[in-house]
Amino acid sequence: MIDILVYLFETYGYADACPAEPEQLARKLSAAGFEQGEISEAIEWLSGLRGMASEPTASFDPNSRSIRIFTDEEQGRLDIECRGFLSFLEGNGTLDARQRELILERAMALPESEVSLSKFKVIVLMVLWQQQASMDTLILDELLTEETDEEDGDWTEVLSVH
Repeated sequence: MIDILVYLFETYGYADACPAEPEQLARKLSAAGFEQGEISEAIEWLSGLRGMASEPTASFDPNSRSIRIFTDEEQGRLDIECRGFLSFLEGNGTLDARQRELILERAMALPESEVSLSKFKVIVLMVLWQQQASMDTLILDELLTEETDEEDGDWTEVLSVH
């Protein structure tokens, strides 16, 4: 599924350019050679992202000095590298509290029991892509060039910065 998300980012520079209709997107992904099971998972995941991004939420004070406490389930699925990377992005102003929560929700929606840092970075990328958030070039480079775990596949060789 992560490969499909990377493919969508690479193929559709902007989230608005990506087909919104699940059937149309499924046809395009199938034509690109992805398997039906992965396509279904990716479309479901994207639908969840679109749904969460469009829901009204409680306002977060951007100047708050509060600290996000991770649940036991979040700590079990997101290792210290993922949580540290999220804190880094929020601390340097790349993410606000709402985006952080969207990222956490979408990470928890993955079928894997543990989310590697490379997969987590793709989730961050997709949330920011969906929201059409502007990203610093160095942050974008960090999201795109991290070495992948062997079990994640090697998608970094095909990525380019837009």
